Amino acid sequence: MNGTGALAKSLAGHDKGDFFVIMEETDEYVLLVDGKLRPFKKPKRKNKKHIQIIHDQDQTRRMELICEEKLTDEEIRKLIRCYKRESQV
Repeated sequence: MNGTGALAKSLAGHDKGDFFVIMEETDEYVLLVDGKLRPFKKPKRKNKKHIQIIHDQDQTRRMELICEEKLTDEEIRKLIRCYKRESQV
């Protein structure tokens, strides 16, 4: 299953509990961005077993934007902020 474009929560490491967008996926690893410490130009490589993928209705659209290289760091921050706000309700 392709997780590109999905939101992910870090389960281990110094960034435990932080949210990211999956930019790219390989067999064992994913490349994560958050728009702040990990901008689109400098993604974080993380083992798949150390993240929890969060599937939502916007995943397909984010995947398209990533493939077209039209997703900006500002939009990534906004997506994560909106998800956090919605999940607290």
